[in-house]
Amino acid sequence: MGIRVVPNETVPASVYRVLLPHERRVITVRFHPAILIKPVAHTLAGLALAGLISTIAHLSSTVLLVVWLLWLLLVIRLLYKVYEWLEDYFVVTSARLLLATGVVKKTVNMMPLSKVTDMRFERSAIGRLFGFGTFIVESAGQDQALHTINHLPYPEQLYIEVCGLIFKDPGSGDD
Repeated sequence: MGIRVVPNETVPASVYRVLLPHERRVITVRFHPAILIKPVAHTLAGLALAGLISTIAHLSSTVLLVVWLLWLLLVIRLLYKVYEWLEDYFVVTSARLLLATGVVKKTVNMMPLSKVTDMRFERSAIGRLFGFGTFIVESAGQDQALHTINHLPYPEQLYIEVCGLIFKDPGSGDD
């Protein structure tokens, strides 16, 4: 079975460290950049507000310094969110689904492909517009750590690939 989703990103060592010796990585994707829309919007709104306060209000230089330092905090938050986006991955291996997230505290949630009983993807109107979707993964009667995966790029292709791994053709000879 050919892979339709072509991973063009390098995978950090933090992901390779959690792979088992017999596993092969099939798909690795970052979350869709649309995940950064809110932090960017907050930073731009903060810039507009700080600029407006600086030009309209006649405030002391100390108050203006505080206003611009508050905006600087928004910029730092945005930079952190971008770095977090660069470090978070959804990984599909020959045996498991993995969700590696976090910068300061790295968290890896996983589910064996053999335990997946139901999987679906959803796309909101915004998701269709920007090209991302959400996976909902379920296993038989268990509350699992890996349930909802938001902001996945090209969800239709990912869905087909993952379903192909879960529901292998018995006569295909694949592991």
